[in-house]
Amino acid sequence: MSCWRKSSFSSGQVSAECVEVSAPSADLILIRESDAPAAVIATEPGPWAAFIRGLKRGDFDHLAGSV
Repeated sequence: MSCWRKSSFSSGQVSAECVEVSAPSADLILIRESDAPAAVIATEPGPWAAFIRGLKRGDFDHLAGSV
């Protein structure tokens, strides 16, 4: 069984909903929503790293709306 991790910013929130990530092997990244843990998205480290770089650059900020 793999270890699921979530952002420390998710701790102490009224809502327990957050994105969780697991890397059970060197070539597999798993992503899920904490309130629907059975629905898991699988990807590889390269695309995952590109996604994280895009998040850090703000490439997806327009999708967040007023959140």
